[in-house]
Amino acid sequence: MSTLETGTIEPQSGTTVTLGTSGDAVVIGADALKVNTVKDAGANTIFTSDGSGTLSSVNSGLSGNMVYINKTTASTTSSISFTSGIDSTYDEYVFYFVNMNPVTDAVGFGFQFNASGGSGFNETITSTAFYSLHKEDNTNTGIGYYASADQAQGTAYQPLVTGVGNASDECFSGILHLFAPSSTTYVKHFYALSNEYVFGDYGVQQVYIAGYVNTTSAIDEIDFKFTSGYINEGTIYLYGIK
Repeated sequence: MSTLETGTIEPQSGTTVTLGTSGDAVVIGADALKVNTVKDAGANTIFTSDGSGTLSSVNSGLSGNMVYINKTTASTTSSISFTSGIDSTYDEYVFYFVNMNPVTDAVGFGFQFNASGGSGFNETITSTAFYSLHKEDNTNTGIGYYASADQAQGTAYQPLVTGVGNASDECFSGILHLFAPSSTTYVKHFYALSNEYVFGDYGVQQVYIAGYVNTTSAIDEIDFKFTSGYINEGTIYLYGIK
């Protein structure tokens, strides 16, 4: 066995460097094989990297059922909007809210949609809500219907939570599912589960929301914001589910 030691191997112009032949195994030693695009023998892209570890063009055989689309991290931001990435690619879209902390104390957090070609984030929503809570000092627990968090053909922002504290350790986290937003036949169903640290060190409240956007037009934009003041910090992730 011979050993070739070199710093660079370059193909002749317009040709391809081939390592091994059919049936051979090419072994890479302890060091890494560094490339930005990986393709199979049929020239199909397996994945592409931007050189910083972020992948794109991931082959469907590797991507699995949940596919990361993008994220937005707030820093004293009035609202977070997703105006791209919601289309007919997936039948379900999932938003994750992580440690959403408001500038203003005791505020709610909600969302609204735009139909394709629309503006103003004011689509018609009918929803239902219930909650469970537990006070820190154990003096109050409960579960019940949440009348202040539902809508009946309303165009306001749909609440996810209603009383988040703004102290340095207070925030809320949760998840929102949106189904078939590109359908032009059916209304657009959604449901959400959120957990908030209620203002004034009150305790924990979990809020369950479900409803539909009463339009057969495609939905392609969504906006999130607190009922008053800015988003101090927090991150919203968007995923698609095949």
